[in-house]
Parts: sequence; C-alpha cells; structure tokens
Amino acid sequence: MVAAGLGVAVALALLAAAAGAKGAPSLSGIHKIRHVVIIMQENRSFDSYFGTYPGADGIPGLAGHPGKVPCVPDPMRHDCQRPYHNHADSNAGGPHMAVDALADIDGGKMDGFIASVESGHPDTDRLACRAPITTNAQLVQVLNGPPTCLDVMGYHDAREIPDYWKYAKNFVLQDHMFEPVASWSEPAHLYMMSAWSATCLNVLEPMSCKTDVVEPDSDGAPPTSNQSGAALLGLLTVSDQDDVAGSSQPPDYGWTDITYLLYRHHVSWRYYLTQGTEPDCASGAMTCTPVPQNVETPEIWNPLPDFVDVHQDNQLGNIVPDTQFFRDAYRGSLPAVSWVIPSGDDSEHAPARISWGQDHVVRVINAIMSGPDWKSTAIFLAWDDWGGFYDHVKPPRVDGAGYGLRVPGLVISPYARKGYIDHQTLSFDAYLKFIEDDFLGGQRLNPRTDGRPDSRPDVRENARILGNLVRDFDFNQRPRPPMLLPRIPPSKLPPNLIPVLKNH
Repeated sequence: MVAAGLGVAVALALLAAAAGAKGAPSLSGIHKIRHVVIIMQENRSFDSYFGTYPGADGIPGLAGHPGKVPCVPDPMRHDCQRPYHNHADSNAGGPHMAVDALADIDGGKMDGFIASVESGHPDTDRLACRAPITTNAQLVQVLNGPPTCLDVMGYHDAREIPDYWKYAKNFVLQDHMFEPVASWSEPAHLYMMSAWSATCLNVLEPMSCKTDVVEPDSDGAPPTSNQSGAALLGLLTVSDQDDVAGSSQPPDYGWTDITYLLYRHHVSWRYYLTQGTEPDCASGAMTCTPVPQNVETPEIWNPLPDFVDVHQDNQLGNIVPDTQFFRDAYRGSLPAVSWVIPSGDDSEHAPARISWGQDHVVRVINAIMSGPDWKSTAIFLAWDDWGGFYDHVKPPRVDGAGYGLRVPGLVISPYARKGYIDHQTLSFDAYLKFIEDDFLGGQRLNPRTDGRPDSRPDVRENARILGNLVRDFDFNQRPRPPMLLPRIPPSKLPPNLIPVLKNH
C-alpha cells in the first residue's frame, strides 16, 4: 500500500520500475508525463507576440496571413490605427478589467482597443508611461490630455522575443489559447486554479457562491473604472481584511480548487511564487502604493491562501518562494504538479520590461531541462490576460463568463511535437483537464462527483469546445533533448534579481 502523502506520479514511477524489472511494459501515453509545470506570465495578447509568426492565425494582411490589415478606430484623433512593429522593451498596454474586455471585443468586431485607452478609465495602463503622478492636478491633466504611450496596436516578433519564438519553432505554439474569463488577472488566476471565479455569501457554504468575474473578493470593492481618479493616487484604499498574515478573518473563496483533488488523490503539488511586488492594484487602479507579494498572504497572483479547502487540508505549506523551485528542479524533486508565478518586475505586465520577463522564463525552463525531471515533464507557458493589447480573433462564448481574449500559449516537453502549431480552441481549463486525466483518473472539478459540492454553473473541463492538450504530444517519439538558451547578463537585470541569480 502506498504511504499517505506519496504522490500518485511517484507511486506510478516506482511501480513502473518494479514492473520493468519483470519485463512488464512501462508507463505509456499521457502517463509518461510525471511532472506538469505551468508558467504563468502576464498581460500579452496572442497578436502582440505571435501575430506575425509563420503559419499561425496571426494579424490579417501581415507576414503572409490572408486578409486585409485591420485599422482600429481612434476616437480621439478621428482616424484609425493599424498594427505596427514595436521595438520598445517596455510597453504601456491598455486597460484590462472586465468592462474593458467587453469594450475591446465590441460584440465581435475587435475594434475597441484604442477607445479603451482613450476612455480615461483609471485602470488604463497609459498612466504607466507618464512621469510619477503625485497630485490631483497632475492626474486631471493626464486624464484629460491625449495619451502619449498609445501602443496597444504594437506587436513584437523574434527581434524582441527571440527565445519565445525559438520555443515555438522547436516545440508547440497554441494559436487559439483564450483567457478562460473575459476579465483581469485575479479572475484569470482563479480559473487557472479552480475553473471558476465567484463571490461567496458564506465561504463555509460553497453552494452560496455565485459567478463573479469583476471583483471576486467577498469583502473587496468594485474596480475603480467608475470611481474618482483619487484612487490612482492611493487616496482610495480597498482593504481585504483577511489578506494579512495571521488574520482572524476567514478566507474569501469557499468553492473547490484543483489542490483539493490533488490532496485527496495523494498527488504532490507546489505553487512557486516569486517574492516581490504586484503590478496590479487590488482596487483596479494602475497607480498605487506598491503591494508586497509573498507566500503567506493571498494576493492577485497568489489566490490559494484565500481558499477554504487549502486551509482545511493543511496545504498552505505547499505555497513556497520560487527559490525553492530552482532547488527542486536541479535536484530532480519537482512535485507532480506545479505553478511558477513571477513578480511585477519579471512578469511582462506593462510597464515591466519584456526582456526581463523572457529571461525569467528561460531561467525556469533551463532549470527544468538541466535536472533529471526533464525527461518526464510537460511545461505549459501562457500569459494570464491580454493586457489591453490588440488581438483580431473573436473569443468563443462559454457559460457567460468566458472565454476572454487570446493569449500566447506554448508547450515545451521532451514529448512535444516539433514546430507544431495547435489550432484547437483552448483555455486554462485545458491545463486542469490534462492534470486530471494524467494524475486523477479523469476526475473533474465536478460538484456532483468530487465530494465537495459547490454551485459552479458547469464543469469547464467538459466543455465541448475545449480541445485536448494530449494532441500537442507524440508519446511514441524518442524523448527530445534539452534546449538550453543563453541568459541575459546579470549586469542588465534589475538589482533585486541579481542575488537570486547568484544562487542558481
């Protein structure tokens, strides 16, 4: 009998080794993957990174893609703007709350991106490219004047993101990966972990939870798109009282997340969080006092400490600093399932530098490839929402909450198809589906069968439109060797990253 707490992946590996000694067949198909690593970066649309990638569903009229180059209306200038190649390493992007997703999509016309930036909503990223705003007078001047960093129509290619294009060329690029919800980072991360975003009237009664893609914290406030500009100066403060280490307040999320099933099935997992700061303000504003990001407290990118079931299962210790990830990767002690989350400076969230974010991802992937777990690992790399950047593909409609706009998606594995472009309709729900099929015998986050009923409207992993990530693999091929990519010299990285690099 397998000891309690031993991961199913590890148990299967031990059983396979024992069976191999007797000449029995080893693990096959999806079960050759004994480590799933999800790397979640920030705020880029598919077209902004891969809109000119050969063979992908990219920007019409560019790089040989069929169609006429789109021209998106610019209400403030009374004309329109076409996509252009943007060399800048730091971008401004656009507003990306739920209301902005609806405006950008504009009923499927995909033409609201510039109007969103020019709307004056306090959550617009155009403020990030201005000099520091310290007074209300400066704020009014910025909001009433034309944006000087209007770059939502800009796109990058192999000149700015060479490593991402190399991964696409040598592994799998997904050109119909959609954010699971038409909203911002917090709901996107909740869907990544639980296939739902909700507000609960009583967190101890999961059936009291109702879908909420705007501000899922039960004691939070609405986003500040309709509040005064004072929020941008930090004069309006939204305080979520349980988001403090040692708080006596209950967590916010009463429904079920994937770690509940992993725990029940004795599957090991870790959530590796880069210690640093959050780029988004909890109030929805784009300018506020920097908010620390650490493993002890729930935040936008660290939702698990806010789930009741994580507390009940005593699994808070599985949320660890990303420094632990590098030790685990190099030693060959990665868990069966892991998530790797950046900090503000290496997240690619505007105005963070793209090069620093790409270097962070390369550092993570190189660590996996350099360790003994590479030969049995699948890496899923994506960006949590579109960040206000242009994309030309209308998102499919799923259960009223999603999908959101397209984001880049990559699959990197020794069993990944080489140079394959996956045109399936996908969302982060597909990550959960893959984990469930690989480690949980196909058990879903289904309130009727998972042993912990909640009131979610559907089982996202079973959506008919959702593709299957298994198609991105060839489990009959000889495992691919590592492809280690060069790093940015430490002298060109932000100072707070250099101490981490010295240890890795």
